[in-house]
Amino acid sequence: MSRGSLTSSELTAAYLERIRTIDPKIKAVLRTDPAAMAQAAASDARHRRGTVLGPLDGIPVLLKDNVNTRDLPTTAGSLALAGSPPGSDAVLVTRLRDAGAVILGKTNLSEWANFRAGKPTSGWSAVGGQTRNPFVLDRNPCGSSSGSAAALAASLAQVAIGTETDGSIVCPAGMNGVVGHKPSLGLVSQSGVVPISAEQDTAGPMARNVIDTALTFAVLQGEESAFSPLGDLRGKRIGLWRLPSLGPDVDAVMTAAARRLTAAGAAVVEVTPPYQDRLGELEFPALLSEFHRDIDAYLATRHGPRDLAELIEFNRRTPAEQTCFAGQELFEQALAAPPTTDPQYQAMRAELADLSRRSIDETLAAHDLDAVAAPTNPPAWTTDCERGDNDVIPSSTPAAVAGYPSVSVPAGSVGELPVGLLLMAGDRQDAELLSLAAAAERELKAWRAPRYLPTVGPDPIG
Repeated sequence: MSRGSLTSSELTAAYLERIRTIDPKIKAVLRTDPAAMAQAAASDARHRRGTVLGPLDGIPVLLKDNVNTRDLPTTAGSLALAGSPPGSDAVLVTRLRDAGAVILGKTNLSEWANFRAGKPTSGWSAVGGQTRNPFVLDRNPCGSSSGSAAALAASLAQVAIGTETDGSIVCPAGMNGVVGHKPSLGLVSQSGVVPISAEQDTAGPMARNVIDTALTFAVLQGEESAFSPLGDLRGKRIGLWRLPSLGPDVDAVMTAAARRLTAAGAAVVEVTPPYQDRLGELEFPALLSEFHRDIDAYLATRHGPRDLAELIEFNRRTPAEQTCFAGQELFEQALAAPPTTDPQYQAMRAELADLSRRSIDETLAAHDLDAVAAPTNPPAWTTDCERGDNDVIPSSTPAAVAGYPSVSVPAGSVGELPVGLLLMAGDRQDAELLSLAAAAERELKAWRAPRYLPTVGPDPIG
């Protein structure tokens, strides 16, 4: 684009055509922005004038449909919000627009970011139906930024925005063979993003490579990043948390990845971060209280149900909200959960914050590590509305609960199904972690295009 050999109009038109021809297979994109080509033309005019707004000027971006856009519906996948758009853009959308990015459209997601049913099916929403994994179409894309990750794997946009409370950026990135970055809590504004928990929620960038992810993060953060794409692994120390519960095939991918990182000059030592069982006990009850508080505040800004109680009633009387699974057990439990003013809740969140940070900080310090690595995901399970997800994936939890950064890069595959390597580091170490992820990505060389196979053999695990 800087040479003039490619225009934003050409790039945007190419992605819109790919969405038209490829997306019916995977159902990742809910809607495209009718103004996308006009945004691209404005970017081309800036390029001709030499007034480019930065590296994202003219780059098409897809937004997860829980990110407010004033000119497009923002539904969180729910028919309850399918009416008029929000009154204003999310802060992160304003930052993207100010950087010249082309808002290409909105992606499907697990409805309400997977915080509705006790046994949900990731990638399904009443608004968008079921998003499919582009590698094997009957397999799941993981939740809840499923559409963002699947769209990137299918090359339907250059970059995409996801959101995470625990795993919802990194798991879809791993399962769809792309890169996802969950930023440190607070670096990306959550204003105008449908919430689960202010204590853990963050939006973050996703792309097919780390450099595009890092460039997008700098725009979302609103400041220059110290990210370096040129670093190497010599002298780096990485702790490998194997998680054998994800199965021997995933463990073999981790062994092969560790071998490549070691060959590139990194020291890889095996670790087990402490306190994981206690984090597992405390996280969900805390999120219930936080969701009730935060979703009520968000619904008050929109047309439709005014609070969680009205939302539950809407789902009960709307058959289309029950076509994959009828349950809304998490909504009902959140409605009955103690308020966030309750001393027991406050003690729970304080213990969570303490133990999650210590789990990473103590592991890094004990072994003098630059990062902790783990498998991001198991091989994608078969999508099944009756059974629901098969997704007890503990690797995302320490960084998610601590508010620390994590990045998933493609590590390899089990048969046709991608597996990611999740890297975690200390608070606000995003630039350093992205630099390390870029070096790991260069050594692992695991990205590949999907083949849209209709099916493969039985589920590798579960």
